[in-house]
Amino acid sequence: MSKKDDKQDQGSEINLIQYMVKDPEKFAMNFARVVEEAGKAASAYLNPKDNESRSAQAEQINHIVKTLGKVGEYWTSDPQRAMDAQTRLWGRYMDLWGASVKTMMGEEQEIIEAPEKGDKRFQDPEWENNQFFDFVKQFYLITSKWAHEMVDEAQDLDDHTRHQAQFYMDQVINALAPSNYLVTNPELLKETMANDGENLVRGMKMLAEDIAAGDGDLIIRQSSNGEFELGKNIAVTPGKVIAQSDVCQIIQYEATTKEVYKTPLLIVPPWINKFYILDLNEKKSFIKWCVDQGHSVFVISWVNPDASLRDKGFDAYIKEGVIFGLDAVAKATGEKKAHTIGYCVGGTLLSSSLAYMAAKRQYKVASTTLFTTQVDFTHAGDLKVFVDEEQLTEMEGHIKELGYLEGRSMANAFNMLRSNDLIWPYVINNYMKGKEPFPFDLLYWNSDSTRMPAANHVFYMRNCYLENNLAQGKMEIDGTKLDLGKVKVPIYNLATKEDHIAPAISVFKGSSMFGGKVDFVLSGSGHIAGVVNPPDKEKYQYWRGGKAEGDLESWTAAARETPGSWWPDWHKWIEDISDEKVPARKIGDGKLKPIEDAPGSFVRVRSNAPKVIEAQDSDATSVTA
Repeated sequence: MSKKDDKQDQGSEINLIQYMVKDPEKFAMNFARVVEEAGKAASAYLNPKDNESRSAQAEQINHIVKTLGKVGEYWTSDPQRAMDAQTRLWGRYMDLWGASVKTMMGEEQEIIEAPEKGDKRFQDPEWENNQFFDFVKQFYLITSKWAHEMVDEAQDLDDHTRHQAQFYMDQVINALAPSNYLVTNPELLKETMANDGENLVRGMKMLAEDIAAGDGDLIIRQSSNGEFELGKNIAVTPGKVIAQSDVCQIIQYEATTKEVYKTPLLIVPPWINKFYILDLNEKKSFIKWCVDQGHSVFVISWVNPDASLRDKGFDAYIKEGVIFGLDAVAKATGEKKAHTIGYCVGGTLLSSSLAYMAAKRQYKVASTTLFTTQVDFTHAGDLKVFVDEEQLTEMEGHIKELGYLEGRSMANAFNMLRSNDLIWPYVINNYMKGKEPFPFDLLYWNSDSTRMPAANHVFYMRNCYLENNLAQGKMEIDGTKLDLGKVKVPIYNLATKEDHIAPAISVFKGSSMFGGKVDFVLSGSGHIAGVVNPPDKEKYQYWRGGKAEGDLESWTAAARETPGSWWPDWHKWIEDISDEKVPARKIGDGKLKPIEDAPGSFVRVRSNAPKVIEAQDSDATSVTA
């Protein structure tokens, strides 16, 4: 035997050892504990849930099956077509088998199917170095590619059904990835053998806890929740609640400069999530940064509603939210107009409020800034998968009975948009590696979901996603049609390049809806990181290119790229509109007196309060979102 062959045999022996049980007795005991904890998880899942929740889940599964069934019908309706599809798949399998056999014989072969660039699931060297795992990986990738081709090539599907089928196929394919399973993931298998299965014991324990926390539904923890406390190490910018309605609290923040801009600033966050995405900590806080630049900052903190607020609709969020907030700012400062910012659906609400006030000739706004906001939902992305007449009718029936939409319903939908980033890495880390997620303020916020009143959610989904009435001038509030063309205030319209919730093309198209001057700005990164991007981090970039005309690709190609955060650019834009300053305002000097300290009581109400889990013996592992 040659030295080369001897080294190969030694390497193979080492590779084999790392997949062997170290202590059979300990492994057997841990396996028994895994079975016990799995039983607890099953018991938690089988606990009685409300009928509405079970019915909604069953209808969603039924809808997925029906949608993918339409693809199957096309291919099976013609025997020759079905045979061609199977032949195509089996031909690729045979290519893989032939290449694998030749590799076993020592011949170098080209890879039949490789992961896409940036795919983080197959980073362990064993996915390439070990023939078994390499074969499993390529087998999966070949099958995935073929499944997508089946959807693409299925004729007689309307665009919406094809979009749904591709999205649901993505979910199935992502769930079936070999990286998600113990025996087909080399990293998990090695870790399990090295720890004699203790990682699985911890993982099953966390699984049972997370199912129990969701009252029978799995709520995957994405962050170590016990590390954060509102007002202590998150949402810490000093301020006071100065006004309160049924749907919101208005927070005013303490000045940190001797002088402040005469025109105050009101921020309208999404009602789907809580406002403190803009106040995660001192280094990331857009709110604190604005205060430090000399702005008198006010923020709306939306209520986390229960069934008693079931009838609070979109009109209530306009009048008891945005307009109420503007009136509170006026009373607190003595100023008749304010600069305004709307984030995501908060921006949609703010835009609708502007159109409503324009129709009523109520001029309370000096300028508007929109963060990742859609007003035209033609290109609303993958969220449109969940919106059609059938699904909305079913959803309306469920939430009208309950009085609100559970926060986790929207959270799950958002997570599904990026399941390979926001679902499966945590399944692997938490329940298979048995590691507590790393404390991460952004993901803590992401898990702190908010319920939505039935009336508001139904109105929003129908008028925006399904019928696109706001863009067409057909949306009505109290019999008043909303015409965005009547909105004449200057607008800073920020999109983010990699946004999967409010796609940049959708924000770009919406810029033309308004009747005044719109400065379209494109930021690097996505829906959150592209917005929460402090200047001192020197991350990402932004593009400016004049009026949003033509198509987004041409606009971007001709635009000027600037490294770093867009925050200073926005601040200069505000100064160009009104740079007059006055002595710093003190909270309570106006007509409104403080009610309580920021961040207020509304933000502290949690929809699904996860249990605080004690730290595990093993080190916490960070999972990139």
